[in-house]
Order: sequence, then C-alpha cells, then structure tokens
Amino acid sequence: MTMTNAPDQALQNKSQHGFAPLAIARIKGAQRVNQIAIYLIYAAILAFVIFGTIASIKAFHDNQLLYQLFYNLPYALVALTIPITIYDALVIYRYRLNQPSMIAMSIGVSTLILIGELLFSNTAWLGLSCWLGVAFLFKVTFKRFFNFLEMQEDVDIIEET
Repeated sequence: MTMTNAPDQALQNKSQHGFAPLAIARIKGAQRVNQIAIYLIYAAILAFVIFGTIASIKAFHDNQLLYQLFYNLPYALVALTIPITIYDALVIYRYRLNQPSMIAMSIGVSTLILIGELLFSNTAWLGLSCWLGVAFLFKVTFKRFFNFLEMQEDVDIIEET
C-alpha cells in the first residue's frame, strides 16, 4: 500500500480522467506537430499539381528546374513527415490512445513498403504514399481522444448538478 503526500494528491486532483496535466500537454503538443505533418502533405500535393501542370506546358518542357520541383519536392515534403509521425506514434503508444497493433501496423507497413520500393523498384512513390495515411490516422486518434475528454467533462458537470 502506497501513501500519497499532499503535493501528489494535488496533482491527482488536477488530472483529467487518469491523465496527468503533463501527459495532456504532451498529447496536445503531438497533435500540433501532427498538424504540421498534414500541412506538409497538403503542400506536397499542391506542389505536385502546380509544378506538374507548369512542367507539362510545351514552353517549359526543357526546364530542368521545374521538372526537379515537380519530381522531387513532393517526395521531400512527404519524407519530412516521417520523423513527425514516428514521434506521434510513440506518444500515442505511450498513452495508449490507440491499439498497439494499429500503431505497429500503420508504421510497419509504411516502412516495409517504402524500403521495399527503394530496394527493388528504385522508386519511393508507393512507400511515401503510405506515410500520407499515417498522419491522417493519427489526426483521427488525437481528435477522438480530446472528444472523449470533453465528453467526460460534460458528464462530470451533469453529475455535479
């Protein structure tokens, strides 16, 4: 049997349904970082469309810079989301916001396809496209968690009255 002292009790009173304030802050931070990953994905799609359209115009067929922007910039932007989504996966796993098997499957399948594509077909488009879905999966996970906390606060308010 453990004894709690006054500061520990104060921290427990400030917790939200078993989540310490520091944990909530860390989860909110991961949610903000995940939103950056989603913005990078949108930027990659926009870059692909814009530079691909411009590069397809006959006057720009020989422009090497436009071709490189069309071909490499979307890859680079999506690749920047990989460390972000791995961080989010660790936070989600740490606080059990989703089933561990879902986290492992989303990260594992995306990694295997990316490495397989790079090793055997000399391209990364399919593997990087898998990473697009991971960021959106985590967005839904964070949203569900904060909706749950909000719903629990509403239940607590009703019970107090």
